[in-house]
Amino acid sequence: MPTNTSTTRSLLHDHGRTFAADAGIRVRNTPQPLYQLLVLACLLSARIRASVGTATARALFEAGLRDPQRMADASWQQRVDVLGEGGYRRYDERTATQLGDGARYLLDTYGGDLRRLRAEADGDVQTLRRLLRKLPGLGPVGADIFLREVQTTWPEVAPYFDGKAVQGAHKLGLPESAEALARLVGADEYDVFAAALVRAALDKRVVSGVTAG
Repeated sequence: MPTNTSTTRSLLHDHGRTFAADAGIRVRNTPQPLYQLLVLACLLSARIRASVGTATARALFEAGLRDPQRMADASWQQRVDVLGEGGYRRYDERTATQLGDGARYLLDTYGGDLRRLRAEADGDVQTLRRLLRKLPGLGPVGADIFLREVQTTWPEVAPYFDGKAVQGAHKLGLPESAEALARLVGADEYDVFAAALVRAALDKRVVSGVTAG
């Protein structure tokens, strides 16, 4: 019978990478990577495969839409076209609108810098989540994705194991509270552990592979 520790280490060994890393984002506390993570969170919050979301994020950034000013300056059709190239066809028109509106909101409200939104929250995670949800296209799921992935960079957020991560923990027979999950790893692993748990929630093959080991 695998222990919580052995299950955790096996999960991290096989699936311990953030979704941001899959999208080519090196998350740092600077405006551009934080914005790119926000875009990824918006994309992943739709009912699409995570691989499609990360591939589409890469396509947007490779097309030059790496910051809110460039996203806002792009035409709606340009955004639609790039979303389609990334495989994001089912939601491309709506998402193209949301990305444009979100970029303009971020520019108008925070000068394009999510660190100002962080400062406004003043260390309160629920306030931070509420402020994020004001961004067009970023509902509760998207806010959870952003916070889950930014928690090592913004340590006041940690430990952040949202409902989807807890669902993965349940499938793996791991504890189902953020505090108990946090005790299984170091603080510098919270983000990759949370992402790995989400992969377990999304893909039964992750669960079978880890528990078989």
